[in-house]
Amino acid sequence: MTKSSMTELRKIRKTVASEFPNDPALQQVHIAQRLIARQAASRGMTIPDYIRSLRKGPAARRLRVG
Repeated sequence: MTKSSMTELRKIRKTVASEFPNDPALQQVHIAQRLIARQAASRGMTIPDYIRSLRKGPAARRLRVG
């Protein structure tokens, strides 16, 4: 991870910890959700479309050629 992405991760963790102070499991879920949302936005996709693209994997994408 780059230094800027580590800084962003720290910000996300701090925000989520303040929103859910006594529930570490829920914090982990929300951190993951925010990271997935950030990845989807960086690729110009919605969250469900991004997740579908991850499920398909590279082998499935190669089979659809042509």
